[in-house]
Amino acid sequence: MSRVQAPAHAFSSRGFTLIEILVAFLIFAIIGVISSQLLSQTVSAHSNLTERGNRLADAHRAMQIIQRDVMQLVYRPIRDTFDEPQDALLIGSDGAIEFSRLGWRNPLQQHRSEVQRVAYLLQDRELLRGYWTVLDRAPDSEPVYQTLLTDVERMEFYAVDTAGNEYTFWPDPGSSDPTIRLAGIIMRIEMAPFGVVERVWELPDIAAASGLVPGV
Repeated sequence: MSRVQAPAHAFSSRGFTLIEILVAFLIFAIIGVISSQLLSQTVSAHSNLTERGNRLADAHRAMQIIQRDVMQLVYRPIRDTFDEPQDALLIGSDGAIEFSRLGWRNPLQQHRSEVQRVAYLLQDRELLRGYWTVLDRAPDSEPVYQTLLTDVERMEFYAVDTAGNEYTFWPDPGSSDPTIRLAGIIMRIEMAPFGVVERVWELPDIAAASGLVPGV
């Protein structure tokens, strides 16, 4: 008896087996997981870069404002709310700074000085800029504050004399040397994600010429 052979195309047209389908699903699942992780990492990296960029822009803007004030520092002592004389430049133990500056614009021609008293301090992790609407203060004179930066860990200002010495306090309570002349202001600020940032500003000629001598 002769054996009847099946046509060749009968084997080539058979479907996938269950194992082959499961293997294919497994491969697609692995590809999907990898793609999802790559997409998540890309989105996260973009978000971090955007946040870091915004943070850098805020820090740069704050530094520009501080630089603008320091570069217009002028020798103009004031009287505080207790009618006590205060030096043109004050740096305290808490790292805060207060000084008089020129260039307070007066477009409405109000009856006031164009010299402004400003201060920078750290409060509740916020870098604040304060200013007074008068120089010699009345008992009810209060500063106006604006927030320049948030999430600030630490901030310190230092006065630097022409010999390169740094002063945590100004006027320096331990010296009344009339030969001391200030040359610049240093600001050190610690904030995420940049760590400690330091800026050094040379005092303008109008301030350096006065010397800003302690007790003057």
